[in-house]
Amino acid sequence: MTLSSSHTVRPPIVSPAAVSPGMANPPVDRPFAALLAALCLVWAAIVIVAAASGVLAAIHLPVIGLIVAVTIVAPTLWYLASPRFQRFMDRIGHRRILMFHTWRIPAALLFFWYGAQGLLPPVFWILAGVGDLLAGAYAAWLLRRPTTDRDIFRFHVFGFADFVVAVGTGLTHTLLLDPRMAEIALLPMALIPLYGVGISGATHLMAFDMLRRQERIGGRQVRA
Repeated sequence: MTLSSSHTVRPPIVSPAAVSPGMANPPVDRPFAALLAALCLVWAAIVIVAAASGVLAAIHLPVIGLIVAVTIVAPTLWYLASPRFQRFMDRIGHRRILMFHTWRIPAALLFFWYGAQGLLPPVFWILAGVGDLLAGAYAAWLLRRPTTDRDIFRFHVFGFADFVVAVGTGLTHTLLLDPRMAEIALLPMALIPLYGVGISGATHLMAFDMLRRQERIGGRQVRA
């Protein structure tokens, strides 16, 4: 019996779930993306209305620190409990998360402007402003070069540490009853701690989990 020497090699079929976390993996779950976008818009609207109407200003300022913590923890717990959310973030990928964190550059400029006007305690606006500027510039720099998982890990360590320092310093000044901290309950400053910090802090924690699931911290190039 004669065997044909020509064989058709079929490539293995790889399911979307088998793709490494953090790698861009289209198509993105559009219904879930629409849900997240709607929630973010509602969240932003609530902060804007609460700040513009004076509701935030009427809240005991240390409570705002608790609200900030909740806005970080709640999305992170949802992500950890939801495989669908995890797959969505895997398909978004690390580089798009880095793109998002470049918003911290204009946030830093806002801190500097408030500080120059004497509207915030110097230690607070310097630490928060410089930290955000460095974090945003760090993200922008990584976007311009090939990056490894270790690069991504280091960015998120730095970025999250910046939030810990800024929130901790702000809370300290609030507990010391510094009247200048009242600005964080007013627009536009309120959008930074009560909106931007929540989303950014949550994406830092999600990125750590994405890297953990990859189990390859230390060498793989990230592709958008």
